[in-house]
Amino acid sequence: MANHTQQLLNTWYAQRDELDWVLATIIGTEGSSYRKPGAMMMINSLGHYHGLLSGGCLESDIMRQSRQCWESGNNRIIQYDMREEEDIAWQLGIGCGGLVRILLQPVNAKNSYLQLSELRQLINQNQACKYIQSIGEGSPKNSLLVTERNTAFAVQQAAQSGDKEKPRVFEHIIQPSLKLAIFGGGIDAIPVAKIAHNLGWHVSIADPRTGYARQAQFPDAKQIIKTSLESPSEHAWLLNIDAIVIMTHNVTLDAQALALAQNSSARYVGMLGPLHRTDRVLKEAGFISSELASNVEAKPKQQKRTSVLTKPLANPIGLRLGGELPESIALSILSEIHAFIEQADAKSISNILN
Repeated sequence: MANHTQQLLNTWYAQRDELDWVLATIIGTEGSSYRKPGAMMMINSLGHYHGLLSGGCLESDIMRQSRQCWESGNNRIIQYDMREEEDIAWQLGIGCGGLVRILLQPVNAKNSYLQLSELRQLINQNQACKYIQSIGEGSPKNSLLVTERNTAFAVQQAAQSGDKEKPRVFEHIIQPSLKLAIFGGGIDAIPVAKIAHNLGWHVSIADPRTGYARQAQFPDAKQIIKTSLESPSEHAWLLNIDAIVIMTHNVTLDAQALALAQNSSARYVGMLGPLHRTDRVLKEAGFISSELASNVEAKPKQQKRTSVLTKPLANPIGLRLGGELPESIALSILSEIHAFIEQADAKSISNILN
């Protein structure tokens, strides 16, 4: 099931005029909740929903409630309070103990599709947007503003305006799907690409070797690049990448990939392999890590490598999750990338590991 906003919009857009649609957005929570404010779900008149606002507990009732939007053409706000025994959420046995407030909005040509067509186009072009949703009664009038990409996800609900003529609004930043480049199309790259795709990330595979990075092995990849890694001019696609994983298992190819990564837009660059192997890759590429740069300056005659890595290198790559199978290694790698991008500490929530 597609859960990322970009996936939801692409799914909706293909059938936007064939079915009736409702956009459901969490606009407020109190206490414990499955999703945070800004989470979205698309519902259609066939009884299908795309995305989740809860763990699957509330979706059927949200769908039932959304039918009134098709009839009225107006906004509707519904609320589930898992703290009240008389609330339907309590009767459903959810037991999360929190409150969730959800905005339902019909999506049709009369209300300009809530600006979702424009939003889809912009995030498909790798732009981040501030999506502004009217939450007053009446016909929805949403708008959007292009904002800086890669900013931390932020949600805010505007205060009630002093002017009664102006409706309240809910604002949140919608980011494009994370774009991951994997250098290396071997067997162990397959679970990395698969899990990343399940997370809603866009995956690109780069490997110039014959027999590697076959389409059949990576059916969900957005693109497979077979171009030589020696020519930076042929890899302009790296200017729209958020994270890079280098795992060719070939020192020369890893070195070339590492060189390409230095001129990319990636915020995260990680390389598979132990530290002693990484030293060989750095030597092959003519780089030295920033941590050793001071030693190079102190002993220039003893060190031929003069170029300092412009981006921090995660190596050995991944979190210490245990396990040695390719799937375990893939989970470890992607967990570290996820924590890095989300600026999380990757610690146990329950402290059971402490």
